[in-house]
Amino acid sequence: MQADQLELNAENVIAELDKLANPSHAATLRWFFKAGPGEYGEGDEFLGIKVPIIRQAAKPFRMLSDAEIEKLIQSRVHEHRFAALAILNYQFEKARDPGRQEEIFNLFLKFVDQGKVNNWDLVDGSANRIGAWLVDKPYATDFLVELAKGQSLWHTRVAVIFTMPFIRQFELDQIYVLAKLLMNHEHDLIHKAVGWMLREAGKQDLTRLRDFLAKYSTQMPRVMLRYSIEKLSAAERKQWLQSK
Repeated sequence: MQADQLELNAENVIAELDKLANPSHAATLRWFFKAGPGEYGEGDEFLGIKVPIIRQAAKPFRMLSDAEIEKLIQSRVHEHRFAALAILNYQFEKARDPGRQEEIFNLFLKFVDQGKVNNWDLVDGSANRIGAWLVDKPYATDFLVELAKGQSLWHTRVAVIFTMPFIRQFELDQIYVLAKLLMNHEHDLIHKAVGWMLREAGKQDLTRLRDFLAKYSTQMPRVMLRYSIEKLSAAERKQWLQSK
């Protein structure tokens, strides 16, 4: 039976993905996503499936119910959870009802709270879309600040990546607030995320990015600074890096 003829449930998504397992690539992914003892991805299991293949396998299940998505996200297998989030992203983007978008937004945050969105690819591939629900909300900046102070590394990274939809709408205040808040964060995954969003903000308003750098470049972690200036000329990048 073809995947698109299967009943829409978590078990069938898992079965389709499991058929695509590549054990040799799984070992590479365990290293790449730091899933060893004491690393930030500790405990994750991998099938060894590349992202485009996961998305293609999940495509026939795009109308999976929330209850079945919740079942799928509970898997210890990274690719299963990635598929659950890919389905959730699709449903968010297709939703025309703000109430449904809010449901999906809250469901995503529930998964973050549960520790199921627990690596940078799972965060980045979802938060940059689902964060659009916050745009135009009067409490958005306060919400992002509180989320950034959250209980895990992944709450903080979600908050940072949630600023992407704002940046697309030329709303840049949120990322600059978080950049100052997280200047001294202990983890380079946060430095990288903040630098990435600052780089995107610079595409929208380069003068504002330069003003921020003039004030904070000497305080910024080097990786945050490097990410933020990636799209500048080589000469200007050198100038900012020498300010450290």
